[in-house]
Amino acid sequence: MTSILVIDDEPDLLRVLARTLKTDGHEVATELNGPDGLLAFESHRPAIVITDIKMPGMSGIDVLRRIKERAPDAEVIIITGHGDMDTAVEALHFGASDFVTKPFRSETLAIAIRRAEEKIDIKRRLREYTLDLEGKVAAATAELRRRSNFLSNLIRSSNDGIVATDENLTVVIFNPEAERILGYRQEDVVQRRRLSELLPPEMVEFFHTAMQDACTGRECPWTETIITSLGGDRIPVRLSGSILVEKDRKSGTVVFFQDLRQIRRLQRELVHSERLAAVGQTVAGLAHGIKNILHGLKGGSYLVDVGIAKKDDQRLRKGWEMIKRAIERTSNLVMDLLSYSKEREPQYEQCAPNEVAGEVCDLMRERAQQGGIDLRREFDPAIGRVVMDPQTIHTTLLNLVSNAVDACLFDDGPPKPYRVVVRTACEPDRIIRFEVIDNGAGMSDEVQARLFASFFSTKGQGGTGLGLLVTRKLVQEHSGTIAVQSALGEGTTVVMRLPYREDVTPRGGNGPAQISESDRS
Repeated sequence: MTSILVIDDEPDLLRVLARTLKTDGHEVATELNGPDGLLAFESHRPAIVITDIKMPGMSGIDVLRRIKERAPDAEVIIITGHGDMDTAVEALHFGASDFVTKPFRSETLAIAIRRAEEKIDIKRRLREYTLDLEGKVAAATAELRRRSNFLSNLIRSSNDGIVATDENLTVVIFNPEAERILGYRQEDVVQRRRLSELLPPEMVEFFHTAMQDACTGRECPWTETIITSLGGDRIPVRLSGSILVEKDRKSGTVVFFQDLRQIRRLQRELVHSERLAAVGQTVAGLAHGIKNILHGLKGGSYLVDVGIAKKDDQRLRKGWEMIKRAIERTSNLVMDLLSYSKEREPQYEQCAPNEVAGEVCDLMRERAQQGGIDLRREFDPAIGRVVMDPQTIHTTLLNLVSNAVDACLFDDGPPKPYRVVVRTACEPDRIIRFEVIDNGAGMSDEVQARLFASFFSTKGQGGTGLGLLVTRKLVQEHSGTIAVQSALGEGTTVVMRLPYREDVTPRGGNGPAQISESDRS
């Protein structure tokens, strides 16, 4: 039901219109002149006003203008005669909804009212949509403000230094942590400095190239570098960055960096602590090793004294042998300590690995024969002269063969024909493999786990525990590998792989290294 106000100075027409509109289901109010009509409009605020265009005192145009001033959304239908078409058109310019000409039929008026109702409905829905849209805009604005505040707080409170730039690499964001690390004030950097004034050249070059690159975006992975603060301090940092892309267009860069000074200090303190612990462990191990050697010296000197006093040559010889063994162990301990504690660069030169391995076997032959051990050589004849460090080969093989012989001599298991095999072979990728295989005492899993621990020895007082440590150190310095396989009571296999070089002129040699045909293939 629509509320309608009808204004007309003809009572009969007014009465007929009111009856017709009420019959159509509308709520109707009537007035005979313009001023009374305006008062009624103010009182009832009807949705639609129907007014005659020609009335004494106040015309329909004046009524229309007054109503539109007070209620722009009100719909006004003008009733006019055939001779008033120009005035009717003028009414439309002032915002009239429609006009009907006298005489008119009820269907014509109904159509005009229906069009006015449709306009009212459209305005209502538009108003509701506008209010809803305003609410959505307000909610979206509040959400954007919340996110912006969150991101702003996140950037300000970040433990990383954050620097963002526009597409010209001019700084637009400079957070407090960046201020602390670099020493600049934010107001002296934002929109005043470029990225090239804050980062090292290689980083600036990366971002400059990335901004010019055709790809939509690139990232700089985390890397360690040095940046210089305002005061000239060189600060170690861990740095990463990205190219910012908006709608497939590069809009700037963002850089994150972490101050590593505290971490470096803690690392130095940790290394210092580890060195102190290593010194303590070394001193304890040395004290134990020296104590065992002293026991040998005391025992030997006692036998020598008794032999001299009693003129007993057998005791003299036995005591002297004990003293010589103690001296040899002292020499081995000192040499192992020197080898283990001192950094050494391999001395590459032309050498024949088979010949070096043969020298080791020659040195160990007499000891092996005395123990009834078959010392075998299985050398690959394809190995010619190569560029390696012969001293590393000799020292490591001597330690490994000596351990293999001891493993046979100290085996507590049932007697068996003991053997030690020294084998060489040429492998792809310019690797020489050395194997030392024995069928002696072998080792348990627990012993193997401790094999390369400082001052650990399976020989009791007969070893210093440094031999394998020195061996592994020399192998690693030569960029090689060493692996041990062993089974308790069955024996041990040690595999050592050392690389050789192809284009290194030997120091003090007579020319380039000679590689065998098999190595070239």
